[in-house]
Amino acid sequence: MLLSEIYRSKKKEGMYLFLKKGASLEGLPEALQKQFGVAELAMTLALTAEKKLARADVEKVIDSINSQGYYLQMPPSLSDAEQYMIKIPNSKLGIQT
Repeated sequence: MLLSEIYRSKKKEGMYLFLKKGASLEGLPEALQKQFGVAELAMTLALTAEKKLARADVEKVIDSINSQGYYLQMPPSLSDAEQYMIKIPNSKLGIQT
């Protein structure tokens, strides 16, 4: 289990940064800090291999935090969002896509 603090970027919607609980944002690479912008704590979450995340493989997140100190989740691409919007009405009709 890894206790993680998840930060939301105020600069770019849908961008999240996962850090080990208690880790400092100031220790991150300068380029990452600039790209991410102002960070707002979104939640604290216990990450385990059994945990499901909406847009990331939890094992990759844990490995990244352990190896480089953070995991950066980028916003979904427009095509992902479009794909999601297509599935909503179809799922209500019982159509599998």
